[in-house]
Amino acid sequence: MKISYNWLKTLLPVQLSAEEVAALLTDSGLEVESVENYESIPGGLKGLIAGEVLECTKHPDADRLSLTKVDVGNGNPLSIVCGAPNVQAGQKVIVAMVGTKLFPVTGEPFEIKKSKIRGALSEGMLCAEDEIGIGVGHAGIYVLPQDTPVGKPISEYFKIENDSVFEIGLTPNRSDAASHLGVARDLQAILNSKNKDSQIQIIENGYQELPESSNINKIEIEVTNHEDCPRYSGIIISGIEVKESPDWLKTRIKSIGLRTINNIVDITNFVMHELGQPLHAFDLEKIEGKKIIVRRATKGEKFKTLDEIERTLHEEDLMICDAVKPMCIAGVFGGLHSGVSANTNSIFIESAYFNPAAVRKSSKRHGLKTDASFRFERGADPDSTSKALVRAANLILEIAGGTLSMGLKDIYPNILEPFKVAFSYNNCNNLIGKEIDKSIIKSIIQNLGIQIEKEGADGLLLKVPCFKSDVTREADVIEEVLRIYGYNNVESAKNIHYSTGTNTNNETVLFERRVAETLMGCGYHEMMGLSLSSDRNYSNIDHLVKVINPLSSDLNVLRAEMLYGGLEAIAYNINRKSSDLRFFEIGRTYQINPDSEFKYAEQKHIALFLTGEVYPENAYGLKMKTDLSVLKAALQTLFLKCGVNAYKVSESNHECFEYGLDFSLNGKIIAEAGLVKKMICKKSDVNQAVYYAKINWELLLKAFKKRHIEFSEISKFPAVRRDLALLLNSSVKYNSIEEIAFASEKKLLKEVNLFDIYSDAKLGDKKSYALSFVLQDDQATLTDKQIDGVMDKLLKNFKEKLGAELRQ
Repeated sequence: MKISYNWLKTLLPVQLSAEEVAALLTDSGLEVESVENYESIPGGLKGLIAGEVLECTKHPDADRLSLTKVDVGNGNPLSIVCGAPNVQAGQKVIVAMVGTKLFPVTGEPFEIKKSKIRGALSEGMLCAEDEIGIGVGHAGIYVLPQDTPVGKPISEYFKIENDSVFEIGLTPNRSDAASHLGVARDLQAILNSKNKDSQIQIIENGYQELPESSNINKIEIEVTNHEDCPRYSGIIISGIEVKESPDWLKTRIKSIGLRTINNIVDITNFVMHELGQPLHAFDLEKIEGKKIIVRRATKGEKFKTLDEIERTLHEEDLMICDAVKPMCIAGVFGGLHSGVSANTNSIFIESAYFNPAAVRKSSKRHGLKTDASFRFERGADPDSTSKALVRAANLILEIAGGTLSMGLKDIYPNILEPFKVAFSYNNCNNLIGKEIDKSIIKSIIQNLGIQIEKEGADGLLLKVPCFKSDVTREADVIEEVLRIYGYNNVESAKNIHYSTGTNTNNETVLFERRVAETLMGCGYHEMMGLSLSSDRNYSNIDHLVKVINPLSSDLNVLRAEMLYGGLEAIAYNINRKSSDLRFFEIGRTYQINPDSEFKYAEQKHIALFLTGEVYPENAYGLKMKTDLSVLKAALQTLFLKCGVNAYKVSESNHECFEYGLDFSLNGKIIAEAGLVKKMICKKSDVNQAVYYAKINWELLLKAFKKRHIEFSEISKFPAVRRDLALLLNSSVKYNSIEEIAFASEKKLLKEVNLFDIYSDAKLGDKKSYALSFVLQDDQATLTDKQIDGVMDKLLKNFKEKLGAELRQ
């Protein structure tokens, strides 16, 4: 991307050399790959001086040549042979001295040498305008005004503009800097952060209000696809004169490597490179039905672009059409028959914000890379569409004449709001590794165009404008602060220490290690699943965080549930003859949370997956299918290691479980465990039972931090287990059984466990729970009489309060 330094200085009055500016921009992340010198007239008219023709006679041996004596102000008139028909004595002319290099409008540069032409000495050349690059005329030599001093350098007469042009290697995420205004904004932030006493501001000229519209011409605008075109604006200017652009405009356009076409097209290009907002001008007379329709193309529709190639459109191509035909591939390329020509009298100018993904796909699909698509596919500024139109309209009215015959028409049904980001000074300093003065941080943020909505002692609530499409998180804002502050200004520590392990002082890291070691001790292997998933896995897709440009339909959302990644891992292993599996994963899930100020919710979980046999293949014939009790044992072990004691167990209603258990702590579910529904397993090509548990990381960590470790002596007396198979109504929950059991026997009952659930059509609306009860007395060995008394009491209370029956 090319940036003109002279153009940049019209927006920001800097007093630095081009080399100094290049260094500052590079330090801020806008890498200046090269700085080239540009002259408004190639060669800068070096070696050309004003002379006066003293004598002019016909060449004796050539009818079309003249012999002249020319005064160039050094007291030694030059003999020059000239072939121009208009040369006369007394004229003030442009003289190219011997050794001067000329840069003609057409052809290669050449050097003037002393020579003999038809036997006559020639010590220079009298120049036409096309021979020195100041015009295209070649009818004769260029005649200067009579008051032009002899010997005056021609570069002073024509006021050559010398410029420095920066070639910036713009990274794809910096759409905000794809213009002179964007670069000026960064430069303003850099300079103002370095000098608190002298603050410079961006100059905004040319945005005065437009004159009142005459309403002579009107056009109807219809946008049928607001997803691909959230905003569309347009105006009409009538009575214009399409002609060559003025010199200042041509200089600006040429300095960044563009060719000038006519005043209208040059103005739209000028505004695009100044503000970063592409514009397109249509000949109003070529818009049939006086209607603009923004729609997707129909499959197989044909369209001839400006390069005279007829293209077959895709049904996802967004098109700008009139009532009959397409006129432009939105954000990419214009049509051959709808643009501005020398005969154009009235124009419709569009300024829009198009979906970056839609533009990128159309650009790649048709192999078209344009300045407009370069900006749209990186993310233009939806708030600059009307501003760019006003700027362009003012320039057109000034340069091409005409009147405003339709005022600004702006279709923007769903306004794109700025991102809100909570920013902490402490987080900023910690991430950068250096404490930066708060006033400098605020100055950088504000100079970059980011608004401060609220300010606190240790932070800010920021509104990030839409033109900074890559700044959506606190870390992104910190990166903006750092690059403007300067990476080179963050000193390296004098002593650098390296650690081969994780930070042992970080309690969270230690906790994660404890969790992993505990689960590995229970026979589980750690896995790492993708954070991307498919929306086909979910029944409700409204809460899913969608990927804007997914690699495939199988990876089009961020995962809202860790189950599906685990099932994919299980299927992968089963297909490779490994079916007895125990996995765990510590990871995050993502959902849209409309109640949150920041829209998205990100939660950390521990997921456990269990399937196949409990025991590996062995010589003793030991076989046992995994069940919920095996998974529950792992959870209980983990809870014990993490200091979670007073949790309650109840029957789970998780939508993914055939049946399961909820583990609650202080009224909040800390974990869910159960048998995954067969239908869900089959979707992932898993045809065996899978048990799954999900643990809330934050609740577990909170319990771990508040844990109180107590030691008690192990009882010398044995524990006794008794089992009951109870027939209960389907509505009875496990936690009701547990509460009644512990209320019935508070001293001897130590543990209640549900190890099997059975339901069948033969049982009707009943179900069977298989329960174990562990009894123990810390003072003596239990007798059969005591045990039978406790069990009778439990069974009696179950019958009275729950209508339970002992299953026969």
